[in-house]
Amino acid sequence: MSEKILIAVAWPYANGRVHLGHIAGAYLPPDIFARYQRLRGRDVLMVSGSDTHGTPITIRAEEEGITPRDVVNRYHPENIEAFRQLGLTFDLFTETDTENHWAVTQDVFLRLLENGYIYRDTMMSLYCPHCDRWLPDRYVEGTCPHCGAPGARGDQCDACQRTIDATQLIEPRCAFCGHTPQVRETEHFFLDLGKLNKPLLDWMRTDKEHWRSNVLNFTLNVLESGELRGRPITRDIKWGIPVPVEGYEDKRIYVWFDAVIGYLAATKEWAKITGHPEAWRDWWQDPNTRSYYFIGKDNIFFHTIIWPGMLIGYGGLNLPYDVPANEYLNVEGRKLSKSRRWFIETLDFLTRYDPDPLRYMLTINAPERNDVNFTWEEFLRRNNDELVATWGNLANRMLTFAYKNFDKQVPEPGELDAADEALLARVEDAFQKVGDLLEGCKFKAAITEVMAVAHAANRYLDEKAPWFQIKEDRARAATTVYVTLRAIDSLKTLFTPFLPFTCQRLHEYLGYEGNIIGRLYVDTLAEEHKTHVALRYDANELTGKWTPSQLPVGQALRKPKPLFKKLDENIVEEEIARMQRQTA
Repeated sequence: MSEKILIAVAWPYANGRVHLGHIAGAYLPPDIFARYQRLRGRDVLMVSGSDTHGTPITIRAEEEGITPRDVVNRYHPENIEAFRQLGLTFDLFTETDTENHWAVTQDVFLRLLENGYIYRDTMMSLYCPHCDRWLPDRYVEGTCPHCGAPGARGDQCDACQRTIDATQLIEPRCAFCGHTPQVRETEHFFLDLGKLNKPLLDWMRTDKEHWRSNVLNFTLNVLESGELRGRPITRDIKWGIPVPVEGYEDKRIYVWFDAVIGYLAATKEWAKITGHPEAWRDWWQDPNTRSYYFIGKDNIFFHTIIWPGMLIGYGGLNLPYDVPANEYLNVEGRKLSKSRRWFIETLDFLTRYDPDPLRYMLTINAPERNDVNFTWEEFLRRNNDELVATWGNLANRMLTFAYKNFDKQVPEPGELDAADEALLARVEDAFQKVGDLLEGCKFKAAITEVMAVAHAANRYLDEKAPWFQIKEDRARAATTVYVTLRAIDSLKTLFTPFLPFTCQRLHEYLGYEGNIIGRLYVDTLAEEHKTHVALRYDANELTGKWTPSQLPVGQALRKPKPLFKKLDENIVEEEIARMQRQTA
């Protein structure tokens, strides 16, 4: 039986288009990981979806005078299209406003209540008399009581990553009218995090050496402080999942509680639509299944403390194996901000540039350990000097040479010399080295190693110079071409998790049939009362394997074309000007 890998990806709010910060932080890394694991022959399930119940959605709806569902109907399909164009292979990308998700969320709520991990209590909450309504966390802004940063929300401070009780904000104000809210008492349900502190700490002190230090240290600091207290999981709002307890019909389960349940709910939905409704158990109840949660650093608390706590309280479900959270991506030295309109929308980017150069840039410059800066100048350089001049040029000039000079097929080699053997050995060794890095979610180091092998193949080719060899010794030239094509074929596999579109084209130029990684498509899923759009992946057509090239002699080659486009240096000035106009 193949190993099972559950890949749980952060749920984006369906209140706007995803930008490059979202892609770099949470959505591209799991796709690289999933593609690699599938090439290894492992059984992979990658799930996520749009978070439709967040207050950012209701805020936008109120600003525009439309319903929250109208907001979701606009942005959920657009983000699916962005993910599709970028090639993100979700087995299911769904949403939280489905009957399935509501049912799973209410089941988790009731089980935690029954098991004594949810309790009722009163709390002081903020009420805006000017707007005549209760203010959910993100309806309130103010100064962080922990670090003093302005613009902190009523649930979390982005500056120091601390969670906040909205009533703790200094100089709080209603996000809509700007008036100072009143503190009033209201009854709600609470998740008993204090009761979960010890079992969570015991779990965190087990084997976690493979966790990133920023994630591990943050989580241990919180748990070792012993400061965890009950956290309210319901709100006085109308948009969201109803509380399944009589007498609380006017309250809703709050977004931070229901969103993390989406991983379990999406797995159950996937199992149903694939015709095996009990298959979800293989991913959540088999202790041999490894689950990875790919998120941004602002979500660490919810994925290493709250969600594992909920899983412990529910009982019988797997806890996370790893939570490889990324730091932030800045652009041109400034923090990405939708409110200040300083961002690059993914769909907009893809109207002007191909997906693989973006995937390369966001991986080679990944915010794995610290915040990183995306600049258009670096994007230009990476594209032209590395993708075009190093990898693309290697593949194109060798395939073109072989196609023209060796009857459009892979030539038969003669005896290999030391240089030939050394290159093939370097390429073969890379599968273990790159594989180990990918297993450890070290994607930046992995793609750097693959590009280093491409540089080595270029040096070999320049030293052998088959365009000169063929004039004096055609057999020697044939050997050089064969070895280089073998190296290119292996590099194609090594690059596939990162650059799937160009690697598929190269796969075909090399004379292969089929799809290396399978098929991605958009589907319309129907439930009893609702229909929603979903992104789905079909692994049945996967033909690739994580193995060095076995390129057969005599295999027919197809006429090649360049894999990458050289970009004009004027794009740097043009793109920066475009962003500046966007903020005006």
